Amino acid sequence: MTQAAQIASTERFALAEGPVWDAARGRLLWVDILGGSVLEGHLGGQAIEVTRRHTFDCMVGAVAVAADGTLLVAAQEKLVFIRPDGSREDGPEVVPSGSQRRCNDGATDPAGRFLVGTLPLDGASECEELLRLDDNGMLSVLDDDLTLSNGLAWTADGRVMFSVDTRRRLIYCRAYDPVTGLVGERAIHLELTDGYPDGIAMDEQNHLWVAVWGAGEIRRFAPDGLMVDRVTVPAPHTSSVAFAGDDLGTLVVTTATAELESDQLQRFPLSGHLFTCEAPVPGLPLSPWSPTTTFSH
Repeated sequence: MTQAAQIASTERFALAEGPVWDAARGRLLWVDILGGSVLEGHLGGQAIEVTRRHTFDCMVGAVAVAADGTLLVAAQEKLVFIRPDGSREDGPEVVPSGSQRRCNDGATDPAGRFLVGTLPLDGASECEELLRLDDNGMLSVLDDDLTLSNGLAWTADGRVMFSVDTRRRLIYCRAYDPVTGLVGERAIHLELTDGYPDGIAMDEQNHLWVAVWGAGEIRRFAPDGLMVDRVTVPAPHTSSVAFAGDDLGTLVVTTATAELESDQLQRFPLSGHLFTCEAPVPGLPLSPWSPTTTFSH
């Protein structure tokens, strides 16, 4: 089945990414990486209106939210916590300052631990990392051989984790113990032959939704890897996807103007906007970030 997404935002973003539905507060969160912003928005029907903006003097890669509304932001080189009153606290450094790398996509695992990956700013790399903020407040490395760490998702029971290595066009899977955090051996789940996998999300039938950068599509894959649905977007650089709304029945798609030539921008004038469509199957609810003892004050 193929359906078309509709434009949902009046505002245009350079590199919108990482949409997260905060069910407790009925708000959508996302980032504009190049704009150095974390956005809060209201979802009304199929429309998204920006209601608040948190600005940084650097790029930002991802955002997650705790049960009390505290935001965990993967800023360019470190984690930053934004309290509900707007006050900020610096967390652990993810990449060394000035190393020409930055934080990229991140997500919470079923137990509320935050995972975040990195990408290079100065060319090709095969040593990018996927890290996890563990219960002791320390960062542990799950992968250290990636080209560009990207989307993350888990099955409904939390026992299988999916992660994206964009430049290799691969989506990996591995066993995952949500209680202990133990991780199994990594294996290739999907390899794309056109476009690049970016952000991902899981629905309640354990089908994986993949934003395909360069193809203007969101593709839905069955557990056996067969593509069964497709959502087309009038913007070639589809960067991420999430389920939103009270019933998690609205698919939210972020897009970008980044890396588009002037003639491409003329052909795809809606690039950089957010898009929505009705999902054929509701998504899985995301676990709120569970602050560690170290960062819970």
